Amino acid sequence: MNVLIVEDEKSLADEIASYLKKEGFLCDLAYTGADASEKIAVNLYDFVLLDLGLPDYNGLDLIREARKNNIDVSFIIITARGAVEDRVKGLDIGADDYLPKPFALAELHARIMAVARRKFQIGSPDIKLGEFVMDIRGRKLMYSDKEVEITKKEFDLLHYLAINHDKVLARHQLYEHIWGNALDDQYDSNFIDVHIKNLRKKLSAWAPAPWLETVRGVGYRISTDS
Repeated sequence: MNVLIVEDEKSLADEIASYLKKEGFLCDLAYTGADASEKIAVNLYDFVLLDLGLPDYNGLDLIREARKNNIDVSFIIITARGAVEDRVKGLDIGADDYLPKPFALAELHARIMAVARRKFQIGSPDIKLGEFVMDIRGRKLMYSDKEVEITKKEFDLLHYLAINHDKVLARHQLYEHIWGNALDDQYDSNFIDVHIKNLRKKLSAWAPAPWLETVRGVGYRISTDS
């Protein structure tokens, strides 16, 4: 998943990013509200970790801005502010959770995953896809009791499609959420097609995967009706 960390305390921002990257997240950093505003306007994020106490910006305004550009983004407020009023305001305008400083990075990760489970209606750490099962905690794709050999990025791609099941995801969305900024010079719309083709080939060696659908001219989806 793609995360924007908005925190003016650089050492803390870097520490959070380092931890989340080890957990498989993509992370962008913004040390100012102005920088965060720019990134939110042009990029799609699954999560924004937001410090309300920014020196140049009202953090609550960033939530309002993001809701206009990307209604699906989830916010977790991370701030030293202890006033109940600040928490209530943030939650009232669309924040999903609130974590006061100081906090353990493991707790932050747990909060992110809890929000993700609610957001994507995931009740189990495993996701069933036809005859396959995704072991999310172990980051394995299983067929019966055998592990299907796929790459880390193929797992991430399949996982992102799975948690957005029945929703058509455009190629640039998939690229941005799995590899980073789709506006990067390295972006190629055929990049996703190649990965999907390779993934299908590996799946078909075990069992048919009609649930992994191509939506011509748009992108891909995983259908729960197949």
